[in-house]
Amino acid sequence: MKKIIITGATGSIGQRLVKELTARGDEVAVLSQNPQKAQQKLPSVRSIIKWDYSKPDDPSSLTIRRAGWMNELNGVDIVVHLAGANLGAKRWNEEYKKLAYTSRTISTRNLVEAIKSVDQKPKVFICASAVGIYGDRYDEVLDETSLLGNDFLANLCKDWEKEAKKVEELGIRRVSVRTGLVLNKDEGVLKKLLLPFKLLVGGPLGNGRQWVPWLHIDDIVGIYLHAIDNENVSGAINATSPGIVRMKEFAKHFGKSLHRPSLLPAPKFALKLVAGELGEYTVMSQRPSVEKILSSGYKFRFEIIDKALKNLLG
Repeated sequence: MKKIIITGATGSIGQRLVKELTARGDEVAVLSQNPQKAQQKLPSVRSIIKWDYSKPDDPSSLTIRRAGWMNELNGVDIVVHLAGANLGAKRWNEEYKKLAYTSRTISTRNLVEAIKSVDQKPKVFICASAVGIYGDRYDEVLDETSLLGNDFLANLCKDWEKEAKKVEELGIRRVSVRTGLVLNKDEGVLKKLLLPFKLLVGGPLGNGRQWVPWLHIDDIVGIYLHAIDNENVSGAINATSPGIVRMKEFAKHFGKSLHRPSLLPAPKFALKLVAGELGEYTVMSQRPSVEKILSSGYKFRFEIIDKALKNLLG
């Protein structure tokens, strides 16, 4: 049995991960900004601790937090950090971009500082990241040593991983999970695509030639479990399916799974009108290699897009 603390546990990945960990007998505690909401979504979790990562430079608030949630880190085996504002929740403006940035980088910095302050430190720190760290790379195959991008999302991810990497100075194994487009029936891209396809106006986004670094919700949860359990998994890892496809093929299979055509592409300028800056990221191309996670022994449940979509939408 492992003692594990999770942030961001009320998200789709967090809920599934908590369910898997508690089912196998691990002791899970959750840090949450809204404990009441977390308790409703996570009834199997016995310990939900109020967590506030705001005002990181306020010494008085830091003292209060150290007396509260920081002490909860003492003696745990693993910290899994999933928290961060939902990038697809609303149209981006400067205020929301700032929230997206600080909710990841500042919270990670505070967690690492808290880990430094406890006597019995965790053995593993697993932190979310994203394949957006590479920027728009067309057909280039990207492994974990590839050059990184320089747009807003890439810089956010770089700073996020930089804060997480500091735990290695304490002798703690660090894993940064560079996640692709997670396919989940209840939210995210699948939910947003359902209506236009059902109305027979669905189709590829942008020119359709960009690579879509997708993975099934079961596999991203599986990768986190694999990272928790395997000491040979460390550093940055790409978390996408080995069978990623181009947008045109993705849209074709999506329509096929709903018995709908995939005829009408959504041009980039239209996506920018609807979603602002976020629209540009929906048509970026990343082609990550997953050789590192495969060589560590992880076996994907869903490598083929048709099989993944049938499982989620069939």
